[in-house]
Amino acid sequence: MGDKSSERYIVAFEIGSSKIRGAVGVVDNSGVVDIVATEEEKLTDKVRYGCIQNVEVSNALGRVVDRLEAYPRVDPREITGAYVALGGRSLQIKQVDVSISLPAEIEITRPLINDLMQQAAATIGSDRDVVDVVPVRFTVDNKAQNNPIGSYGQHLGARMSVVSCMPQIKRMLRRVIGERLGLDINGYITRPLAEAEMVLTGDERRLGCMFVDFGAETTTVAIYKGGAPVYLATLPIGSRNITMDLCSLNYTEERAEDIKKSIGNAMPQEGTKRRNAGDGIDYTEVNNYVHARADEIVANIMAQPEYAGMRDTDLPGGIVIVGGGSRLRGFNELLSQQSKMKVRIGAPTAAVRISDGAVHGSDAVDVISIVVAAADMPGSECVTHVEEVEEENPRNGYDGMYSDENDDHEEESRIGRMDDDFSEDINEKKRKEKEKAKAKEKEKKKGPSFIDNIRQRISNMLSDTSDWEADE
Repeated sequence: MGDKSSERYIVAFEIGSSKIRGAVGVVDNSGVVDIVATEEEKLTDKVRYGCIQNVEVSNALGRVVDRLEAYPRVDPREITGAYVALGGRSLQIKQVDVSISLPAEIEITRPLINDLMQQAAATIGSDRDVVDVVPVRFTVDNKAQNNPIGSYGQHLGARMSVVSCMPQIKRMLRRVIGERLGLDINGYITRPLAEAEMVLTGDERRLGCMFVDFGAETTTVAIYKGGAPVYLATLPIGSRNITMDLCSLNYTEERAEDIKKSIGNAMPQEGTKRRNAGDGIDYTEVNNYVHARADEIVANIMAQPEYAGMRDTDLPGGIVIVGGGSRLRGFNELLSQQSKMKVRIGAPTAAVRISDGAVHGSDAVDVISIVVAAADMPGSECVTHVEEVEEENPRNGYDGMYSDENDDHEEESRIGRMDDDFSEDINEKKRKEKEKAKAKEKEKKKGPSFIDNIRQRISNMLSDTSDWEADE
């Protein structure tokens, strides 16, 4: 990894409809991101269409944090902050044209570009939060410029893509991460754009392509042209809709999900014989449901270029797809067949190294992309190095009936409470122990107190007097 002192630890969270993912990445001085730890927790009915509905999500996130801190490359560091993904149905993109007239012909600098971005952000009403501003194209004295910084002119114009979301999205994230877990939110990152930036090639972005994130409850489509996103839409339909369709065959949702993953096929099954497996599953009936819903999702995806004012021929870069839904057997083939466009699975670029052997890059594009995007942002600390402080115990570690008065009796603490409440108490206890350890460490670094200094000076004076008397 090179010089260890130059390493920067980045923590990222992605809170989706079906799961929470957390990752820790280490960035060295060459800019390479090494994913050293990833963890996830399943969620059910606590996040809908990208918005947290229940703050008990903090319990699952707390477990993710604890497991991340236990990784060898992370321990004994403590996670104190994170970069957080933004996604879901409320994301919108709006293209606006902004300009600045200068008093004379001067050099175009970064502050001038920032002024244009602020102008663009100000066009969004107060009922929405701006989460990203992405330049699409620039003009200097009405001449197109890919990168105007360093050129000279008197009139600077730009078209910007402004991404916004409903305020509730950030508000609930602050409640869960900041208030419930006591962690800093170092930055918000638009997940679909971060994913696209990581998995799309430069040629795909310039020529024009469609990026698709096929998730559990939503499917996000971003269209790139000329190197920048020009369209973004989140459809309220995802792979979970296929699972719920299979539930109508008298399966539980868990069983329907397993059947979808094991035998589901999005391609039409005409001409195949009805087949009952040993477990009583009618393959043909199942896949008729799977194909019908997959066909509807593909039709919705392929309607997006028209909404963006484009034709399929404007997107020679084809379709790049990520997300759990993209692993449904036959789906990408169906998408290619219906769209008449080439389709490929998106995966992290060569600038990402994955040391966590349990992770396959294409399966965790969502959270890895947040780490990569954060690596390009101004540095904010996500971890602190905490040295273990041995607790004082006058009873030589005996924890029987004379245990410390502050210790809770586990069985008693469970009485009359839900498991989530108990888990929350454990997390709270761990946080207090960590705060106590950090306080002791700070006290050690402060050095002797004022009273200690006075005592030391008196001791020195007495010592000097004793030496003088001995000489006499």
